[in-house]
Amino acid sequence: MDNTPNLLIQNGKPVGDGYNGKKKLDIRIKKGVIAEIGEGLEAGKNEEIFDADGAYVSGGWMDMHVHFREPGYEHKETIETGCRAAAFGGFTEVACMPNTKPATHTRDVVEFIKKKAEGEAVDVHPIGCVTKERAGKSIAEMSDMKAGGAVAFSDDGDPVYNSQVMRVALEYSSMLGVPIINHEEDLELSRPGHMNEGVVSTRLGLEGTPGIAEETMIARDILLAGFTGGHVHVAHISTRKAVDLVRKGKAEGVNVTTEVCTHHFDLTDEEIDKRHFDTNVKMHPPLRTQDDVDAMIEGLADGTIDVICTDHAPHAIEEKEVEFIYAPNGITGLETAWSISVMRLLKPGKLKLEQILEKLVSNPRRILNLEIPQLKEGNKANLTLFNTDEEWTYSSKEVRSKSKNSPYIGDELTGRAVAIYNRNKFVKNTLRN
Repeated sequence: MDNTPNLLIQNGKPVGDGYNGKKKLDIRIKKGVIAEIGEGLEAGKNEEIFDADGAYVSGGWMDMHVHFREPGYEHKETIETGCRAAAFGGFTEVACMPNTKPATHTRDVVEFIKKKAEGEAVDVHPIGCVTKERAGKSIAEMSDMKAGGAVAFSDDGDPVYNSQVMRVALEYSSMLGVPIINHEEDLELSRPGHMNEGVVSTRLGLEGTPGIAEETMIARDILLAGFTGGHVHVAHISTRKAVDLVRKGKAEGVNVTTEVCTHHFDLTDEEIDKRHFDTNVKMHPPLRTQDDVDAMIEGLADGTIDVICTDHAPHAIEEKEVEFIYAPNGITGLETAWSISVMRLLKPGKLKLEQILEKLVSNPRRILNLEIPQLKEGNKANLTLFNTDEEWTYSSKEVRSKSKNSPYIGDELTGRAVAIYNRNKFVKNTLRN
């Protein structure tokens, strides 16, 4: 990953910002800025050339829900390895959750994360804690963290359980103009559930987490957001009724947005049985039913679900190689998100390419009040190059994350990122077939 301030991308198909992805054009980048978009551009002096060979070019993708584990859990992931995985998956920006050690509940930790990411090709935006030490009792120094670079607030991994604390947090969100991202879980209803409560959990003899544990908290937060005027963002939505609640809240004018992880519109709780209790299909919220998967896709199609994310949650091998009930929740996802989106949304005709890109490019940044990259001359170059037809195997050698807790390792996938350009850096997918 070297500085590449001057680059000529040839034979790319721009999509978005007035381009329909049907025509091959060249994109000239000078000093990190899009200088020219046109046909048959000739290379200039000191200009690297990259033949995109018909790959699409869009504004750079963003994942607004990742865990990079640093500080405190560097044996799982670091900011460097997390950025490497993000770039390989086509992401130029991420927002990282605050369940670090120490928790991201003060400005110095926010600034530490931003400092560690300075030399990377991927922009890393810290999400600060809602409460001190993520303990759920007293509001953290939200204004100071925002001044240091925090783009949102969350106690992700745990819900903001106390309704009065959540009310105050939403009032602060209204004043600061940032969302509160809540991990929606009624702990009394959900724990110690190890998978979705239903037919499969009964058959397997595992304690389950019912969908209502998620839905009751979402209902509470939508009501509180309506009452306070704050912005609540529902993290990793997973049930049909949850989507219906958000849809209704939006119709009533409440400032509520939501996201869905790629695994929640792909896999069901049947995988736990099929894979013989493979801990790489254990996450929270858990994999739900086929009806819930269908509801995620419907919510994406009608705009109820604003964002596609991954909840990229790396864990060390020894942490996952235990009995199912003892394994930590979470899987990696940055490197496979695009392929899952292609195979489950684009190829079956559930969403158009432009709809998917909206949920990867503009919507997450709009929610977090960040600059949206555009394919326009004079704009900073923040680009993702990708295809929708390449067939490839996600093997262990492809993994850029420090951890390998993915249910997709060994799978045949379709569609992948080719390269990213951001922060004057050009990162190519060097293991392309």
